[in-house]
Amino acid sequence: MALADKTADWWRGAVIYQVYPRSFQDTNADGLGDLKGITRRLPYIASLGVDAIWLSPFFKSPMADMGYDVLDYCDVDPIFGTLADFDAMMTAAHGLGIKVIIDQVISHTSDLHPWFIESRSSRTNPKADWYVWADPKPDGTAPNNWLSIFGGPGWEWDGVRRQYYQHNFLSSQPDLNFHNPEVQEAVLSTVKFWLDRGVDGFRLDTVNYYFCDKLLRDNPPHAPDETDAGLDAPDTNPYGMQNHLYDKTQPENIGFLKRFRALLNRYEARTTVGEVGDGARSLKTVAAYTSGGDKLHMCYTFDLLGPEFTAAHIRSCVDAFQKSVADGWVCWAFSNHDVNRHVSRFAKTEAERPTIAKLAMSVLATLRGSICLYQGEELGLPEAELAFEDLRDPYGIRFWPAFKGRDGCRTPMPWEAAKAHAGFTTAEKSWLPVPYEQAALSVDTQEIDPHSVLHHYRQTLEFRKRHPALLDGTMDFIGTNQDLLAFTRAKGSEKLLFVFNLTRKPAQFVPPGGMAIGERLAMPGFEREAGSGPIKLAALDAFCARVAG
Repeated sequence: MALADKTADWWRGAVIYQVYPRSFQDTNADGLGDLKGITRRLPYIASLGVDAIWLSPFFKSPMADMGYDVLDYCDVDPIFGTLADFDAMMTAAHGLGIKVIIDQVISHTSDLHPWFIESRSSRTNPKADWYVWADPKPDGTAPNNWLSIFGGPGWEWDGVRRQYYQHNFLSSQPDLNFHNPEVQEAVLSTVKFWLDRGVDGFRLDTVNYYFCDKLLRDNPPHAPDETDAGLDAPDTNPYGMQNHLYDKTQPENIGFLKRFRALLNRYEARTTVGEVGDGARSLKTVAAYTSGGDKLHMCYTFDLLGPEFTAAHIRSCVDAFQKSVADGWVCWAFSNHDVNRHVSRFAKTEAERPTIAKLAMSVLATLRGSICLYQGEELGLPEAELAFEDLRDPYGIRFWPAFKGRDGCRTPMPWEAAKAHAGFTTAEKSWLPVPYEQAALSVDTQEIDPHSVLHHYRQTLEFRKRHPALLDGTMDFIGTNQDLLAFTRAKGSEKLLFVFNLTRKPAQFVPPGGMAIGERLAMPGFEREAGSGPIKLAALDAFCARVAG
């Protein structure tokens, strides 16, 4: 069972488990997961040893973007249950020592939200300025060159107002105008609704998208030699061809985040984690949003959500964060509901997937920061290959076949291999299919295998909790002449050395002069006998020891 930390900074070094509600557990045989299903599976989540769950949106929604188009911020969509079901789930989670973080999607709403229906009705109604509206150019085209992440222009024409409205995502997801103080007040009132209900924190979707440039200036193109580490969009999407100087990450956002934090500070032990998609500027943005202790508690970026699983890349990302964000905090993740599962991104063959899954978890658990796990990664699930007719994600449908979208990482959780839909639902059809290769990795199958990826996750999280240095201790990299990831974690009298060989060849590590290797620790999955001399590592191997003195 996870141990509940009642201190105000319980989030620092916490392990957060992301639940995608529609794919976790169905209890009413409609082919969709629900809140009662999450409640049913909470003992399983607790058995992993995590500190909190993050629930993807469950609010009332037309579901054009799977709930990221909100119709009512203060109610549960009937497909997931009721507010009473949410309360019951949260009570059960708290009883197991698990905090509850919910997804707040406040940069935009559904076009069916009452706010937008009123706003688009005229140019003079009380909410006329609640969304980003602009007149066309003289030739009738959009006000500027801003693009939608989901393809096409970032503007949609409205015939009633005879103006365009901005949408960073689908045209049915109009962007709120945060320059209007009334919008900020309305949004914060919905946040207060959930704080009063007892939630422990918020994951803020697209947290740097709240404000756009008041002058609506055109974005410049990306410089040819400019690298974009943010993975905001696949290279098949022209969105990535612009330098997004004006449609997001505006300086006014800092003031709103301070207001958000001030609201949270009126409650005990609450937290925020912001999603920052800002290309090459992500770390600079994270630094601005988490410094000073008066804005976000922590952020995560897309830096480790790409295809690279190398020592150089991981060190570069972590080192850059530590140099850029002196007093802020980060939440690291290899997978979530928006990117291909990392076992498929990192593994070169199907046979090495379990090894990669274990090694990646060991790396993640030893980095400085909080960590976020995405449901199913503890089973080593690969990305699902789906037919076009099975897709539900508008992003994938729009860019198929060059980009297959996000459905491959959102397929239902496989619980029992022998049952239809791997025990996710008793309905005739599930909202997304459960591929055979995922059903074969089901929870019940891995529970009886002591060497499974599932047991490795549990053992690794237990190892992490036993060593305070891994929760919030310092982290210092050690230079090597090979593609090895080597660093120390230290807190108080404890100093640990970690060495990871992420290559497919054996390697050896020679400790730097003056470093005395003490007791060698049995890191789960990578145990070794004590010895002397250079540390020898097999391919895709790991090593851990105490540093003496």
